[in-house]
Amino acid sequence: MREEIVKTDITVIGGGLAGVSAAIAAARLGKSVALINNRPVLGGNSSSEVRVWVCGATGHGVHRYARETGIMGELFVENQFRNMDGNPYYWDMVVYETVLAEPLIQLFLNTDVHEVDASGDESDRTIHSVTGWMMGSERRIRYESEVFIDCTGDGLVGFLAGAKHRIGREAKEEYNEEWAPLVADDITLGSTLLFYTKDAGHPVKYVAPSFAKDITKTTIPERRVIRSGDNGCAYWWIEWGGEHDTVHDNEKIRDELWSVIYGIWDYIKNSGKFDADNMTLEWVGSIPGKREYRRFVGEYVLNQNDVLAQLPFKDNVAFGGWSIDLHPPQGMYATESGSKHLHTDGIYSIPFRSLYSINVKNMLMAGRNISATHVAFGSTRVMATCALLGEAAGTGAALCADKAVTPSELYHHHLQELQQTLLRQDASVIGLSNKDEKDLALSANVNASSTLSQLAVQRSDETVALSSDIGLTVPADPEINGLELLVDASKDTTLTVELWDTGRAENYVPNVLQTSASVSISSGSKQWVKLDLQWKPAFAQNAFIIIKANDALELHFSGSTRTGALAYLKGTKPAVDKQLEDRSHDQPAVLWGTRPFERKIPCFRLAATAAFAPEKAIDGFVRPYGGPHLWSSAPMKDGQEEWLELNWAKPVQISTLHLTFNDDVNEDLINLHHHKTPFEVIPNLVKDYRIEAFAAGEWQVVGEFKNNHKRKHIHALEAAITTERIRITVTATNGEPCAEIIEVRAYA
Repeated sequence: MREEIVKTDITVIGGGLAGVSAAIAAARLGKSVALINNRPVLGGNSSSEVRVWVCGATGHGVHRYARETGIMGELFVENQFRNMDGNPYYWDMVVYETVLAEPLIQLFLNTDVHEVDASGDESDRTIHSVTGWMMGSERRIRYESEVFIDCTGDGLVGFLAGAKHRIGREAKEEYNEEWAPLVADDITLGSTLLFYTKDAGHPVKYVAPSFAKDITKTTIPERRVIRSGDNGCAYWWIEWGGEHDTVHDNEKIRDELWSVIYGIWDYIKNSGKFDADNMTLEWVGSIPGKREYRRFVGEYVLNQNDVLAQLPFKDNVAFGGWSIDLHPPQGMYATESGSKHLHTDGIYSIPFRSLYSINVKNMLMAGRNISATHVAFGSTRVMATCALLGEAAGTGAALCADKAVTPSELYHHHLQELQQTLLRQDASVIGLSNKDEKDLALSANVNASSTLSQLAVQRSDETVALSSDIGLTVPADPEINGLELLVDASKDTTLTVELWDTGRAENYVPNVLQTSASVSISSGSKQWVKLDLQWKPAFAQNAFIIIKANDALELHFSGSTRTGALAYLKGTKPAVDKQLEDRSHDQPAVLWGTRPFERKIPCFRLAATAAFAPEKAIDGFVRPYGGPHLWSSAPMKDGQEEWLELNWAKPVQISTLHLTFNDDVNEDLINLHHHKTPFEVIPNLVKDYRIEAFAAGEWQVVGEFKNNHKRKHIHALEAAITTERIRITVTATNGEPCAEIIEVRAYA
């Protein structure tokens, strides 16, 4: 046996997406990091060992422009480029390679941390080191750091350090939560095992093992949906253990889940009710995917009311958007639906105060163990959100190590620096704008070769009956001054539209009716109809236009979409059987669904818009927020170049440029088997570009990039340049007709 000591600035325990993101974030800020994982692969529940697909704030299409950016966004986009089919082993390598790319991270796989050296009284504790055993290598390793981040999911490190925590459900009166029970208890969400099947191309027999459960003697066939040929994610409801201790009873829970999986497969193969002769089991999980255990107590406890009210925390460092998604304690044996969902009107903020312990002063936490009630945790627990929490915690830890302060001191004295650092790294923060005094771009004037000055979609690919209200969101910047729609009318009739605001800048649901307009239409096809729809809001924001149902009308739709515009159908049918998921379909984000019009838009014309002006690339916002917040050129013609130029009144010295391109965060990407997006690269992304500086009376190329498929690039120039003008010249996109740049930053 070998005894070792590893000293780093920060130690991250747990190699799920929260821990991975925390380690990468800290390392990119110049801190040495030990990343420790007790499994042979990274990714936690998303890894090839467990194979849970990564859910996040999009809610799989419920929320608009909600896909995560930052480190989680990088992983999504890279996986889409390499792994469109969702191979779990390819996903492992995407995560692993992203960690290996950071030279300041020391990675320790197969290392189980089960000892913590901490001191202090109950209210003021400090972690000095953690010790782990590397399985298969007989190495006992002591990790010493100034800052520790518990990303273990189960919260073992914090528990051993004496961190205050909760297990189970709070009483309703404690936080006045509607979905909390009347009396507090120790019930949690259960654990799940998944399985894969495949068609072998020839008959395959199946002899059930002796421990397989006869599911016909349970409520499962009556209360759950069983089909042959479904992908693995269709069986997320094979869940159990909520009434047990999901850690100490882990082996018992696994055995019960196995018995049901092999029993379900016996039912599918041998009951005669399914076309499954050629089907065989390809893979069955062996590690229960845990949903819940310890939740640490931080300086703030996020609760149900915060989530539903979308409370704008001053220490906003991440966002969520998955529904409050709670499951019955009995899991697969429950007679009620497998889950019930409560949706917000849009994405919501998560405060930094929920990411550090209230009594262990040098410990942060990220993932499913953050400071939240059981009900709020029902939303924050999903992995893409956990990754955002990891990036925020890792960024906070790096600043703590740099300044020799505690996380609490960082919050109270350096909050703006934390938030601005997150923005500079393209992390997922909403409602904050760039105020970085070192960013020279903020003092520049901006112009461009061209600008998309009219928002319109005119090519018709199909018609859609106006049998239900159809919605259209577009930017009102600075106003809406008339609307044209392309329609077919089977008889003389009247078309009516309403214009609503969306309330919050991060929401895409109708909030308050602002105005309406109607027009008489004669019978006929392909008519451009003008509506006198007028609205000039006090500030630029999105408009939600409702095209009222009319059985005499059909709308023309195009498959050629436009940035900033989305279509909705009111009252869409639930995507999942009510036996599996219980959703309230009168909640606005659910009532107005975009799935029926995925990558489709009504043919429309708006008057002039300033939503895509060149100065939008330095307006401080890097996500859609009451508007798209990007520069867009006019549609590019064959061989045409488009450019965005920054110029200064006096020469400036530039050594680094940050370029953020549009990766359409409305597109719901996935890592594994839930669904498939039909392109490797987001079409909106700039493909080929060059960076030019005006010096010695001429334009000089200082950087060039081909075949880009990423959202953000940081270009460190070979030598610092003194110039009054910088250009980013776009020569090709990945499919969309316009060149689009979200943000340019320039640093000396």
